[in-house]
Amino acid sequence: MKKKTLLIISFLFFFILPLLGSYLKWGGLPPGYGLFPAQKVADDPPFNQTYFNVCSLVALFILTFLLLPKLFGFKKKPDVVEAEKIDSSYPVWFRPAIVVVLVSWLLMWGRFDVLKPADNFTFVPLWWGFIFVLDGIVYKRNNGVSLISAKPNTVKILAVTSAFSWFVFEYQNFFVLENWYYPNNNILSNFGNISWQLVSYTTVLPAIFEWYWLLRTFKSIKNRYSFGPVIKFSTTGQYICLVIGGISLFLMGYFPNELFWMLWVSMLPLLVPAMAISGFWTPFTEISEKGDWSFVVLIAISTLLNGFFWEFWNFGSEWFHDDMPTNPNYWKYSVPYLDKYHLFSEMPILGYFGYLLFGNACWLLWIIVACLVGFDPSVDVNQVSDEKMLQVS
Repeated sequence: MKKKTLLIISFLFFFILPLLGSYLKWGGLPPGYGLFPAQKVADDPPFNQTYFNVCSLVALFILTFLLLPKLFGFKKKPDVVEAEKIDSSYPVWFRPAIVVVLVSWLLMWGRFDVLKPADNFTFVPLWWGFIFVLDGIVYKRNNGVSLISAKPNTVKILAVTSAFSWFVFEYQNFFVLENWYYPNNNILSNFGNISWQLVSYTTVLPAIFEWYWLLRTFKSIKNRYSFGPVIKFSTTGQYICLVIGGISLFLMGYFPNELFWMLWVSMLPLLVPAMAISGFWTPFTEISEKGDWSFVVLIAISTLLNGFFWEFWNFGSEWFHDDMPTNPNYWKYSVPYLDKYHLFSEMPILGYFGYLLFGNACWLLWIIVACLVGFDPSVDVNQVSDEKMLQVS
């Protein structure tokens, strides 16, 4: 229990500090606090070119790092003999999952009068079908081993953890005055909204980790970020990062428009050092011990890829109709200073860079829940794949 104390305290600070900052800002709870699903409660500050330019420079730096890692000290992988791959077919769930995706997609965008209210409930089958499609591709490319085939119980726990983890971000969303909101809050009752969104949120972590393992099947992508600089922090440095993370959360609550992006950033400097000091593994552990950035980078890219489909399917449910989409999962954005130059109708182009941080935050939440509850947080299917290779050979 002593090992977990700092982790528990830091996790509690994640909830308390923005509340304190917001309380000082508003003299009480922020506008819209407690409304679920979140609703638009305030007009955003207008587009600001200077703010946009500064954020664009940060985005350009991130893109340069991802596209040209050699500029940042990454080296080519040493020559090693690669094990021969097993020729695997697609699993039995792959083709049925494609059918589920296509039917759900058609209903979500088509909104056929004769099938109402089926389009209200397409989000969950669409995304679980998509998860099984991704898993089938991983299975095919990874010697007949995937998350669902090798770790079915982990996938179930991921789904449950995912459902409750997303509410952490919904809670943080109150303190930045609803950067995203759900205009179709009257389709279901209050109980119906909470129940349906809870089921919908089960898809977040499984989808991200399926993308992650799909990327890891491409050795060139994995190796691109596996041999980078080692970055170590002393215990003092870790405590300093922890304090910086806490301060950033407090300031996010006090400056909800100027520092709205702290919602995605502040979890990392707050929780990563707390977990390191407490002796828990995180994706960042591999950077400090081996210079292996592939865990951090690939989960970031995975979430960005998944974000493309989140926004694509969300956008299409409105684009082909003059009126509001009828599904309760439809969301819109309310982003200060940057609400211009969109990819799809809702998401500002710079907003996609938040997905890169979101993926690592999701992984941290998964590990924290696993460590506190007492189950295995490993999502590594490669060990199972290696054992299967040995059996074949």
